[in-house]
Amino acid sequence: MAKKANLKSTVKTKKAAVKKKATALEISATAKQFIAKLHAYQSDEEREKIQQYFKSGDGQYGKGDQFMGIRMGTVFAVAKQHMNMEMDEIEKLLESPIHEIRAGGVSIMDFQARNKKTTPVRRKELFDLYLERHDRINNWDLVDRSAPYVVGGYLFDQPRTILYKLAKSKNVWERRTAIVSTYFFIRQGDVNDTFRIAELLLKDKHDLIHKAAGGWIREAGKRDRRQLFKFLDEHAAIMPRTMLRYAIERLDKKEKEYYMNMK
Repeated sequence: MAKKANLKSTVKTKKAAVKKKATALEISATAKQFIAKLHAYQSDEEREKIQQYFKSGDGQYGKGDQFMGIRMGTVFAVAKQHMNMEMDEIEKLLESPIHEIRAGGVSIMDFQARNKKTTPVRRKELFDLYLERHDRINNWDLVDRSAPYVVGGYLFDQPRTILYKLAKSKNVWERRTAIVSTYFFIRQGDVNDTFRIAELLLKDKHDLIHKAAGGWIREAGKRDRRQLFKFLDEHAAIMPRTMLRYAIERLDKKEKEYYMNMK
């Protein structure tokens, strides 16, 4: 009996410790503490690599971005530890001029949007914050990290008019959001918006739009081959070459040659 009592007491103590730890994690989920944790992983060597990769300062990949020098996998891991962060704290991360901090902010948004326990109210807040602060989501990786679930996930059972508005935006990152967000729809077997938005982007001049649209056409084609071939038959001759190459990547050799020769 004494052993059973001691066992129950031990289990109870452990549960209390876990609960206390969880509460502490939730309380510590602030922008300031998130940034402090990131600084522990900073590397000058990594910063140099990242700056070269993103072509910092050329105006194409987020003009004015600063870099700490932290691997994205590490940023995502720290973000997951802080996924309970409140909206005003997330916005503080988005306001940072440092790329990895903003990447952490959109990653937290993504983790929350993916979480089945996230309420409809919070999903709407995440969606609204994304659009309201799109000026801070100003790089292809920030869009790709968060748009599918934060934007696409929210819009799946909502009117999708905003995506067509974004597709016509003068801002390249808003146009990329338009097509990238449809990835959530594709995963549910709904490909119509992907092809329609890709059609709006056929005359886009930016290579990062060509790559995104072509890649999403390819993914949609995995779900619906008929629509893929219909789209290619109608548009392959005028598609930007990069978009076309990405779109036909999974076709067989003869099919690729056929569509490439339509150019």
